[in-house]
Amino acid sequence: MINDCLIMAGGSGTRLWPASNSRKPKQFLPAAKDGTDSFFSLSLKRALRLVTENDGRVIVIAGKTHLPFVITACSALSAAEKKRLVLIPEPEAKNTAPAIACAIAYAGKTGGWNRTMLALTCDHIIKPLEVFLKDANEAARFAEQNRLVVFGISPSRPETGYGYIETAEKLAGDAYAVAAFREKPNQETAEQFFASKKHFWNSGMFAFRCEFLAEEYRRLAADVSGPFENLKSPDKKSYTKTKGLCVLNNWAGLDKAYNQAKRISFDYAIAEKCAQTVMIRSAFDWTDVGSWDDYACLLSGDAAADVYTAGTDGCFVESDIPVALAGVDDLIVVIRSGKDGSPPAALITRKGKTQLVQDVVEKIKQAGKTEIL
Repeated sequence: MINDCLIMAGGSGTRLWPASNSRKPKQFLPAAKDGTDSFFSLSLKRALRLVTENDGRVIVIAGKTHLPFVITACSALSAAEKKRLVLIPEPEAKNTAPAIACAIAYAGKTGGWNRTMLALTCDHIIKPLEVFLKDANEAARFAEQNRLVVFGISPSRPETGYGYIETAEKLAGDAYAVAAFREKPNQETAEQFFASKKHFWNSGMFAFRCEFLAEEYRRLAADVSGPFENLKSPDKKSYTKTKGLCVLNNWAGLDKAYNQAKRISFDYAIAEKCAQTVMIRSAFDWTDVGSWDDYACLLSGDAAADVYTAGTDGCFVESDIPVALAGVDDLIVVIRSGKDGSPPAALITRKGKTQLVQDVVEKIKQAGKTEIL
């Protein structure tokens, strides 16, 4: 059984720039053309379904500046659902290893170290929900045996944009021992991984028992978890209430803990080094919206009213101002005018090349133009 579900909502989402930016990152963008749900709100629905038993909680960790988006997404929840939520504002972005360490420290100090937690990211499309819940409960079963459990996705193509999990022997059902985590490969290696049938896409979602993973942090990454372990249990004064939501705004020492914790991903700090790792081959459908190619597929449909084309085929436009295209094919055009308060910027890229957006973002940073990110 999953006791606590962590939603890591602190990413910057640079691969979907300029729609995703410092003011409103990817996790709060619409997850479909109708705009009903954001990626965050879909993650929230999954998490709440997982923790319906007894004292189950959903812990949301997001940047302080993005807390209004979290509160808006949560404001429509029922009073009973809101009681299950705790929002922890990150004073600074330090990647996923500190976020998970913070959540473990909070769970252990407020609910007990024997709790089982599932850590979710905010940029996936997962369906059907019932199949995901079944797989999550299977992951919990192994987590309770002091294993670190990761969901592996059966690859549908050779993909250079994802990390991979290399499996060893089959344990039971759809569970496998993990031989190694592999970095994002080049095209030749991706084709080898795809052909091997032993390599799966790394979903970035992990299940574990808090006490077990706290011990792994102490052994493998004490420079990440140590500052959080030194925090005292939060008292009533540590929380504030906003629209019926519990916000851990005043946890004494949290800012200092984040400042001291090493900036590193969970994969690098823990997952790649943990010897007790199990992979559950997911039965649910999974899409990591990790590029404009992926996002354009989600948002595609009838052309926007203010897009005008001539001699053009296969283009996708996402813009808040009128756009005209003439004599071009297979482009993705994204324009933000800045009228909503976001930094004004435009992106023009060819379909199939959108992984290069991250390289462009790095060049913008190197040029010292971070105000447009």
